[in-house]
Amino acid sequence: MPEYKGTLEEKDWQNLLRSIKKGRCTPFIGAGACFGSLPLGRDIARDWAKKYGYPLADSEDLARVAQFMAIDQYAMFPKECIRDDFQNIKPPDFSQSDEPHGLLADLNLPIYITTNYDNFMVNALRNRKKAPEREFCRWNRLDEVLDIKSVLDSSSSYKPTPDTPLVYHLHGHIEIPQSIVLTESDYLDFLIRLQHHDDDPLLPPEIISALTANPLLFLGYSLSDWNFRVLFRGLLSSLSNLGYFTVAVQLPPDDLTGEELKRALNYLDQYYANIQHIKVRVYWGNAQQFAKELRERWETFKDAK
Repeated sequence: MPEYKGTLEEKDWQNLLRSIKKGRCTPFIGAGACFGSLPLGRDIARDWAKKYGYPLADSEDLARVAQFMAIDQYAMFPKECIRDDFQNIKPPDFSQSDEPHGLLADLNLPIYITTNYDNFMVNALRNRKKAPEREFCRWNRLDEVLDIKSVLDSSSSYKPTPDTPLVYHLHGHIEIPQSIVLTESDYLDFLIRLQHHDDDPLLPPEIISALTANPLLFLGYSLSDWNFRVLFRGLLSSLSNLGYFTVAVQLPPDDLTGEELKRALNYLDQYYANIQHIKVRVYWGNAQQFAKELRERWETFKDAK
């Protein structure tokens, strides 16, 4: 059995760094990038389950608890709750070397894609004297969402650049609760819309290009999250990434040690390797560990000839 490695191979680091230097890398930001600033999804779910009387045993599943709240109360109720919970959250310290948003802002990339609802990536870019634009996915076709003009509208002159980057919220934004993907029904509706991209594209051309014509960097996700695994396959397999590699920063299973952990990680490596058309390199660790190592490598690489 091959030995478990906690980091990428040197050639993978070099490929990633070269892509970043060319401005040809698309970060994909998940909840783990906000660790320490925002509560974990399972903690929110557990609190809501207790507060609102969720009757089933899976009280750490946020999508299922939110679905119960939407049925027991009203459809927008869990989205209003998540908006209220986020209102007084203190943002991360973007000056820290291992803070993921600050690190990503320093890479001078034109497009950042996130499944998070928060404003951290926009704030990190502003902290670096950038002028970012924010956009979100119009997945549910509600009038309250469709009436908001898109910065990517065909009549707009805006083009994402490193100085005026775009932060694209795939699962909605906290300031527009109607845009949020939160309940089980939301996730199903989102994936159904995603699979009908040929006759009615869900994503704007700029985002499709960022996903299919660049190496991707998934930061802040966990393979144990079924929603992420469905999204990963549903999104990328439907768009057919054109031979570019993907780096996925993944938390190793936290309930295994020793030989069991090695076996689990080897299986999960094979899981990624078997996804058609997508060449995935996995960094086993948290977003902060990866951010610290990438920053150190980037500081050396960016000025090298």
